[in-house]
Amino acid sequence: MQNAISWFEIPATDLGRATAFYETIFGISLIPMDLNDGLKMRMFPVEDMMTGIGGAIVDSGGFHKPSPTDGPLIYLNGNPDVQHVLDKVEGAGGKIIVPKTAISDEFGFMGVFIDTEGNRIGLHSIA
Repeated sequence: MQNAISWFEIPATDLGRATAFYETIFGISLIPMDLNDGLKMRMFPVEDMMTGIGGAIVDSGGFHKPSPTDGPLIYLNGNPDVQHVLDKVEGAGGKIIVPKTAISDEFGFMGVFIDTEGNRIGLHSIA
């Protein structure tokens, strides 16, 4: 197993708002992918789906439910420094609930925010 995570889905009730939030804090463009069964996704860019980690913001009409306290906590890549991402969270409509915090010299730093949809999302970086 190359990576512990291969795919993640972050729930959204307002896909446009969620897309704008994540594009703003990470400075990226999410890739639209809407399926015939009504599932709407905005995928994070990934170079190689076979070896990379992919994921999306998802509006499934209720199958996925945003939560600031329940369910899995995923950590998105905040390299080179989680503080650069955290500095954009509140301006984009989110809320920081754990500021940049040292894990250890070996494992770097983390932070946690609530996104515009009410999801608790972690960040990790080496610096």
